[in-house]
Amino acid sequence: MNYKFITVEGNIGAGKTTLANMLAKHFSGKLILEEFADNPFLPLFYDKPQQYAFPLELFFMAERYKQLKEMLQSQDLFRETIISDYLFTKSLLFAKINLPEEEYSLYQKLFDIINPQLVQPELLIFLHAPVPKLQENIRHRNRSYEQQIQDEYLQSVQDMYMQYIKQHPVRTLMVDMTKVDFIRQPKDFDNLLLALEKDYEPGVHYLKL
Repeated sequence: MNYKFITVEGNIGAGKTTLANMLAKHFSGKLILEEFADNPFLPLFYDKPQQYAFPLELFFMAERYKQLKEMLQSQDLFRETIISDYLFTKSLLFAKINLPEEEYSLYQKLFDIINPQLVQPELLIFLHAPVPKLQENIRHRNRSYEQQIQDEYLQSVQDMYMQYIKQHPVRTLMVDMTKVDFIRQPKDFDNLLLALEKDYEPGVHYLKL
């Protein structure tokens, strides 16, 4: 495989962490997982989004930057395959959805200072799942603070990702997750591994497993 830094992205409940773990294990690579459970503002945000959105997004951006900056400074950078379950740009995308205009403007200024300092992935695997499947997965993993997420919010996140991917020349493998289950259907994972052996030009490449 020609890609040494792969990022898995997708909506809430799309299966990012599951796939990232599987890929890191398969390639004996370094795994970088978003430490969402350490964000003390997350359950507060779902209860009172207007009050806690700004500290929530600042905390996420700081933690993501810290993780990826440490990777950038590593002497082993790209000597082994690196798999992450988030794109740093998601900080800005979620802030766009969650913050009022004035707070977003400030947040964007901070993001624009930080982002150029980070290594960007060579390949983005985007797990595209319909909202009903996202809700099913959210119910199944049973995180209490996620159970009240509305379809409209998930759709807004989906739309924001699609807008970003279309407007930026990121090398993206768009995986249709409608009927895919990497754990219960091992052939799905095998087919994805075959797809990763190909060379892709910058742009969006659609994959139906």
